[in-house]
Amino acid sequence: MPSAAGTPTGKLPFVVWVLAAGTFLMGTTEFVIAGLLPEIAGDLGVGLSRAGLLITAFAVGMIVGGPTTALATLRLPRRLTLVLALALFALGHVVAALSTSFTVVLAARVVTALATGAFWAVGFVIATAAAGPARATRAVGVMMGGLTLANVVGVPIGSFVGRYTGWRGPFWALAVLAALAAVFVARFVPATEQRAELSVRAEVRALRQGRLWLALAAAVLIMGGVLATYTYITPLLTDRAGIPSGAVPSVLIVFGLGALGGTAIGGRLGDRRPMATTITAAAVTALALFLLIPLSTGPATAVVLVFLMALAGFTVNPVVTALAVRFAGDAPTLTSALSTSAYNTGIAVGSALAGRALNTSLGLTGPALVGAVSAALTLLPLIALALGGTRRQARIAARHTAPARMRDHETTSVSSRH
Repeated sequence: MPSAAGTPTGKLPFVVWVLAAGTFLMGTTEFVIAGLLPEIAGDLGVGLSRAGLLITAFAVGMIVGGPTTALATLRLPRRLTLVLALALFALGHVVAALSTSFTVVLAARVVTALATGAFWAVGFVIATAAAGPARATRAVGVMMGGLTLANVVGVPIGSFVGRYTGWRGPFWALAVLAALAAVFVARFVPATEQRAELSVRAEVRALRQGRLWLALAAAVLIMGGVLATYTYITPLLTDRAGIPSGAVPSVLIVFGLGALGGTAIGGRLGDRRPMATTITAAAVTALALFLLIPLSTGPATAVVLVFLMALAGFTVNPVVTALAVRFAGDAPTLTSALSTSAYNTGIAVGSALAGRALNTSLGLTGPALVGAVSAALTLLPLIALALGGTRRQARIAARHTAPARMRDHETTSVSSRH
């Protein structure tokens, strides 16, 4: 897909914003379920713990289904893949909204996750190609900003609407909006030829690069660190910081605003100084999470640290995603899908470890400690990437200077003979 050469300097192509709207819808459906869980459990006649499988099923569908659907649609035109993904997304919500069976709703969630994985995998590739190399990270940041905005706006609105219309209302709304998004994608995403030149072998061959797996490891660890703490942030705020339960949604909005700001910062700085940006942000995230352990007894400091961990933690995300796609070269689709799987793996593993820590003697500070350790470990793959890049630059410089030395030596020899 050609880059948007005709786009004015500093501005992203409109298609990137269309794709960001799609990620907003898909981010909303992933997280809104938590706010609707009691209504869903009561309506479908299951317990809360079983209803929670709707969240787990979506995460598993994203982890496994993203790469699978990316490979399955590899030879389809990218625009067609996006339209089909949005259509399947809408259909999954319609089926869930019409059903009275928990099993059917659970299956619909898995189908929706598969569609989400396919959309994100192809969407990231289209966004970076349209923006061009100089603005690739910023384009990824805008797309991921749609996901972050879903937490700030989409999830609260969906939960609020669900209280008055029942949980099926937000599902119907998401289905309609996804159908509308499909129309916009068909209209504004440029048509491309069938990708017959691509193969599963080429996509898998791109995974042989060690630096690609370092970027994916950083994605797992940073998201696991932040979300490990965020999953259990409510009891920390109410029982330890003394914040009234009615004020917790406001603090969660503060977290969302921090995440949105971090995504924007990463998108802006990541193209120019990717390693300095990610290493600094990961270090600040680890520090904020560590300070949350002793300083979360005060409401003001707790809120500031929650904002800071979101701001710094989400700064890393667009940069490592763009790096992973860049490392994949001419076969970025599977890598893009694996980036999405990496974030969901971090969420699943981090939340599980935080839950275990919560039941130890660490109590309410256990999740923050798990998060601090995970964020600190993020520095290892990032530093390895930085050192690897420095060595590559040195080798390139050596290859360029060696011929020059040889020419200088030959010139000196000729001069001395004369």
